[in-house]
Amino acid sequence: MPRLALVAWLAVVWVTLWGDLTAGNVLGGLVAGLVVTSLLPLPVLDPGIRIRPVALARFLLLFGLDLVVSTARVVLWVVRPGAPPTQIVRVRLRTSSESMTVLIMVAISTVPGSLVVEAYPDERELLLHVLGRPGDVTEVVREDVAGLESRVVAAFGTSRDRQELP
Repeated sequence: MPRLALVAWLAVVWVTLWGDLTAGNVLGGLVAGLVVTSLLPLPVLDPGIRIRPVALARFLLLFGLDLVVSTARVVLWVVRPGAPPTQIVRVRLRTSSESMTVLIMVAISTVPGSLVVEAYPDERELLLHVLGRPGDVTEVVREDVAGLESRVVAAFGTSRDRQELP
């Protein structure tokens, strides 16, 4: 049976295209919607995201803390004279899920002082620009991203995604 919401939406589009709200246009839109959804069914799409409330709360709490600490770090470097330290770090991800990789990239880029420069999906690697952390921070950044990856997968990943992480 076609999805009623999709049929209703297609009927609304049909009436809008005709530009006149009449019983005939509404009936024609419903018939057109039924025909389209019956003859051209859409595949079932699974974005590969599950929400686990406890893990989500943990992720949000630690992400918020990371936002505060990173913002303070960047502000301190902004008010100091001279250029802040910057570094490019290549980080390997453990997850193969595109959905999880995108969520990780968004989380990294949202935090001040870090930015995903490039993604290498075939190698499961990200190239990050890190600002405001003095010294060689390669291992620290890799550990931070591994922790973030664990929290993202725990909060949003499927059981297959969670099995990929040791």
